[in-house]
Amino acid sequence: MAYRRSVCLPLFFLIKIHITMRTMTQGQLTDSEEDTRNFLVNLPLFDSFNVDELSVLAKHMSYVHLRRGEFLFVEGDKGNFMGFVVRGVLEVLKKSETGENIVIARLTKGSSIGEMALIDKSPRSATIVAKQPATLVTLTAKGLEILTDKSPALGIKVIQKVARLLSLNMRRTSSKLADLLQTKT
Repeated sequence: MAYRRSVCLPLFFLIKIHITMRTMTQGQLTDSEEDTRNFLVNLPLFDSFNVDELSVLAKHMSYVHLRRGEFLFVEGDKGNFMGFVVRGVLEVLKKSETGENIVIARLTKGSSIGEMALIDKSPRSATIVAKQPATLVTLTAKGLEILTDKSPALGIKVIQKVARLLSLNMRRTSSKLADLLQTKT
């Protein structure tokens, strides 16, 4: 019995040291990173991510604050980030053939913006303007690249989720287009 105790006691300390070292190597989250992680945990897109993965992802994201009427980006701008609405209301505007800006969507808390920029690096396909003061958490293409270099499995998981989100958006858009075309005939 004494033998087992002497073996278990050092094992306990080894586990504690491993956990402590893991925490030290991951580093503490800043308040902003912790806020980001806590926001992401509530998004359906990240429901399969564990807390450690969300903590690592949060370290590669940043906040953008917009005043009412301020543009996040304009159609044709270079696309180099995607974001999630933390608070506020944003409008998605698309230029018509006559050059008029048409509101095609309103985005609120939890909505995603700019996913295509992380995949195809093409110019922005629409304009985003704050209808009221808004805050977004963003992931830049460079941030995703660094994340993927440091943690390939997590980077792939993020890219897969973004691709799924794009696919779902395409399906919704196709359905809306079909409904619109049906009402015209």
